[in-house]
Amino acid sequence: MPVTLFNQNGHECLMFTDLADEHAGEAVQSNQFLIIDDGTGAIIDPGGNLAYSELYLTMTRHFTPQKLEAIIASHADPDIIASLDRWTTSATQAKIYVSKIWERFIPHFCKPGKTAGRVVGIPDPGMRIRIGRHDLIALPAHFMHAEGNFQFYDPVSKILFSGDLGVSLVGGEVAKKPVTTLATLLPAMEGFHRRYMVSNKVLRLWADMVSTLDISMIVPQHGAPMAGPAIQEFIAWVRDLSCGIDLVSSANYRVPN
Repeated sequence: MPVTLFNQNGHECLMFTDLADEHAGEAVQSNQFLIIDDGTGAIIDPGGNLAYSELYLTMTRHFTPQKLEAIIASHADPDIIASLDRWTTSATQAKIYVSKIWERFIPHFCKPGKTAGRVVGIPDPGMRIRIGRHDLIALPAHFMHAEGNFQFYDPVSKILFSGDLGVSLVGGEVAKKPVTTLATLLPAMEGFHRRYMVSNKVLRLWADMVSTLDISMIVPQHGAPMAGPAIQEFIAWVRDLSCGIDLVSSANYRVPN
């Protein structure tokens, strides 16, 4: 069952956290998101085939597949968009939004011809994507961790869908509950960020950018949402985090014996 993150005045944000739990130990936990506005909507990071059926069924309870406006991907990893073949062969004709860097990779997930005229490459500076009565804002988040990477800010709910930034490696049940103190997540968060984020430079640039936004919740693609004091605690934590190429040396690049 989805978790309702926001529901006011015909605008709703739903999160699915446990659609891969039956394959625990084989598949990484991941979150999928359904944005509903005025009888239409968008799916953010639709996930793999494990997530498709429940996500599609829930969508049809709110609007018909023909009214789905957008399938939006933060980047092109399999846990983000491996289900695209099923989405493109369903009744929906929604546009597929992904970084222009990954635009020509998308057809590899789908049957020949199914993506023709449907893929919209998001330019590096980002863009606004109209969903119903409002815009969803694609924010540049390159190298966190993908070369072409975006986060999505919903100005109505004030939720920042942060992709792989803010990830905590927890199970689907734990991921349903927003945390308000960052310390509770750090043991499940630190190792991932030190390996998957490219450098402290991009984290500092990101922190400067999102500090201009009014954020009610940071919701990553894996793990638990962050709310209340945890939001600013997380921004401050990543601003000072050494990661990725900050941590490597010649010792990491040796021919194996």
